[in-house]
Amino acid sequence: QVQLEESGGGLVQPGGSLRLSCAASGRTLFVNGMGWFRQGPGKEREFVASISWNGATTYYADSVKGRFTISRENAENMMYLQMNSLKTEDTAVYYCASRASPMATSNREHYDYWGQGTQVTVSS
Repeated sequence: QVQLEESGGGLVQPGGSLRLSCAASGRTLFVNGMGWFRQGPGKEREFVASISWNGATTYYADSVKGRFTISRENAENMMYLQMNSLKTEDTAVYYCASRASPMATSNREHYDYWGQGTQVTVSS
């Protein structure tokens, strides 16, 4: 089993920045794809960004492209999401996910492990 724990959420004004972290523990393997998803009030969980095991491949949702950056530090079993120029519509619970494959993917059905989520609220 792999355990994932998100941190770094909070309240931020529009135009501000936050950095989310995801710590992996348990039977972790660095040869795995990982991703970030979010679920806003009354909405389905949606893809935000994903990264391959070595960081060479990244994908972003169109809504966050150019504003968010996904990265990982395998030596520390950590993944990050740098969020800049935040908008009110970015308000959601953000989840990190890991899959038993080295590839990145936007398909949430292809992820095997999920964290509990961290709340991000963008409001003035």
